[in-house]
Amino acid sequence: MAKTPAPSGMGRKWPFAVVGLVLATGAAFVFAYRLSPAPAESLTDREARLNVLALCDAVQAYRDEHGNYQLAGPTPREVPRGGRAVPFPEDEAFHRLGFEPQDGVRFQYEVVLQESPVGEPEVSCLARGDFDADGLNSVYRVRLDSNGMTTPIEVEREGE
Repeated sequence: MAKTPAPSGMGRKWPFAVVGLVLATGAAFVFAYRLSPAPAESLTDREARLNVLALCDAVQAYRDEHGNYQLAGPTPREVPRGGRAVPFPEDEAFHRLGFEPQDGVRFQYEVVLQESPVGEPEVSCLARGDFDADGLNSVYRVRLDSNGMTTPIEVEREGE
């Protein structure tokens, strides 16, 4: 039995052409995605939530090493408004804690000591911000008790 010749044109090559076309299209999408500008950072409270936890960890580490609490702030002096990042000023107390944000902050930070309802020292790590610049501050707080235990993050006027 004689073999019939393959039809003219692509013949057996068409699967390779399809795979090549898919790969070229995929590469074009990846290239276009990498060249597209990064989306604008949305104003969130992520900074405050991460930093009050880090700040309380630093306060506890300082206490473990030195035997006392290091109070600090409020820094920056004014609460940042409108969600704009401001440089975090050099501050000796925050430096001792090892808390020195580098990229600017949208919140004011402070470490205060007060007495708990049972008479023991209690540290509060605070972040204050005013995203909508209306003069009302959002306040993020983590409390650190004398046993080194922290509370969940407490938030007053979230989104202000």
